[in-house]
Amino acid sequence: MKSICISLLFISTYYSAQNLSQKMDLAVKNLLKTEACSAAQLSVYIADKEGKMLYEYQPNIGLTTASTQKIFTAAAALETLGKDYNYTTTASFTGNIQQNNLQGNLWISSNGDPTLGSWRYDGFEPENFKEKLLQALQQKDILTVKGDLIMDDSYFDFQTIPGGWPWNDLGNYYGAGVWGLNWRENQFDIQMYGKEMKKTNINLPNVQWVNDVKVAGNSDNSLVFTAPHSNIAYINGTLPAKSITVSGATPNPPLTFGDELKKYLQENGIDIMGKITSASQMRIEGNTKTIYPKNNEFFTYSSPKLGKIIYWFMKKSINLYGETLIKTMAKEKMNEGTYQAGMVYLKNFWKNKGINERSINFADGSGLSPQNYVSAKAEVQALLYAQKQPWFNDFFDGFSTHDNGMKMKSGTMKNTKSYAGIYGNYTFSIIINNYQGNNSSEALQKVLNSLK
Repeated sequence: MKSICISLLFISTYYSAQNLSQKMDLAVKNLLKTEACSAAQLSVYIADKEGKMLYEYQPNIGLTTASTQKIFTAAAALETLGKDYNYTTTASFTGNIQQNNLQGNLWISSNGDPTLGSWRYDGFEPENFKEKLLQALQQKDILTVKGDLIMDDSYFDFQTIPGGWPWNDLGNYYGAGVWGLNWRENQFDIQMYGKEMKKTNINLPNVQWVNDVKVAGNSDNSLVFTAPHSNIAYINGTLPAKSITVSGATPNPPLTFGDELKKYLQENGIDIMGKITSASQMRIEGNTKTIYPKNNEFFTYSSPKLGKIIYWFMKKSINLYGETLIKTMAKEKMNEGTYQAGMVYLKNFWKNKGINERSINFADGSGLSPQNYVSAKAEVQALLYAQKQPWFNDFFDGFSTHDNGMKMKSGTMKNTKSYAGIYGNYTFSIIINNYQGNNSSEALQKVLNSLK
């Protein structure tokens, strides 16, 4: 009797898998027949929880995935750094404190905390950091800083943007680069009314704007162009004739942070007499960089734990977090906080987990670069690995539930759409490039509905 039950279960499983394969094959063929797919490339892979392939279509072809590539970065970071990992930001000084005067420089340093000054975390907002630093200065009886405010952004290398990011993306909020000292997710907001720039939410020191915005339409079709360390910012495109907020990438976060900090301290009774500078600015000016005075450190501020950071990284697809994690893993494991070292580390990490290295050609940690090439099978393999790890809940919690009821990470770029996720017993990935239609989400979700 037992052998009969096992046989019936095997037969049922076999026909269920066969039925799924047939449904998926029909859905994929119908998708590829559409005009929007006439010149498209598609990769699909579906496996059960044990890793057995249930359906595949061009599973090993390397395609640009956009943000589903974040699954590789998030999982590697959780395993490499641990879900309880904290970033830290510190303050120190040079010189001596005499009669409430610091006869030297005030230093702020960090190991690249991407959440510093973020608005997403209760208890970790911009005012929380500034208030705690103010209290620490008051406890040191410092009322005047005779020297400079030095923002030490030297933890990572000088290159703030991955090679290969499109120029159209760099100045927009999702194209923010990575410094050793980040602030407010390296984002600023402009209050626009039609083509008129009313104000920014934070001061951008020395930045001059060129405004070519035109009034048209009912939605935001503007582009912001900024570049790291540049004092020129440009905005063009169209905006509706009403009040609207446009978000851009801060061109020099350490100096912007320093400017805000100096004003806050002055408003609260602590004067800084010198200038605001940074380690990178000293390098630009050809000055000899002085070393952060660790022996005089008097303030330490910790970030939210990595598990919380990963949640927002996946939920809101924050590219800054991905690129910071890439540099952090490289710094922690290879003692080299560069994108180049981070790409090597990430690829070797997944190669060592059994993924074919030819299927994971990473150009960044977030998926924004069109030079990324990843296969659907590789994404499924990464998800299967993650499901077996103790940190999986922290990893999967940030995946969104989409219109078709499936919890998955999505990726979107011009003519590119991807989904990767878990539904019941199925782990899946679907990626399409050069889809020339405006309904790519609906089209791919219709295919994935075959899993129901």
